[in-house]
Amino acid sequence: MNIVVAYRKSHLHTKLLEEAIKQARTSEGTIHLITSLPGGPRQSVEELDESQNALDEAVQIVEKENIPCEAHLLVRGQSSGEDIVQFAQEHDAGLIIIGVEKKSKVGKFIMGSTAQHVVLQADCPVFTVK
Repeated sequence: MNIVVAYRKSHLHTKLLEEAIKQARTSEGTIHLITSLPGGPRQSVEELDESQNALDEAVQIVEKENIPCEAHLLVRGQSSGEDIVQFAQEHDAGLIIIGVEKKSKVGKFIMGSTAQHVVLQADCPVFTVK
């Protein structure tokens, strides 16, 4: 099974990796760590480098557990939610794992919610971590 993990280095990154490793062991799956940067070609070099370094560190953690893992930095100019759903469809994902940060209802209304978009639009099950 292909497991897509929407990954950003944050306070949730350890929990995301732990859950992905657990799910991959259970299903003998491959983990696809993805980071979506919605700025497209306007992304700064610093942000691209920072994101790639965080993905590389996460791959090392997963590979130490002898689980196949690939990292993908997505800079396609889409919203993160659209990127995650599209990537999961393209890679025939059996599961998406995504972090959910606490936001007020007003914050979700104004800012939008990547996790909410993924949960509503994904073709496969979505596991949320908070």
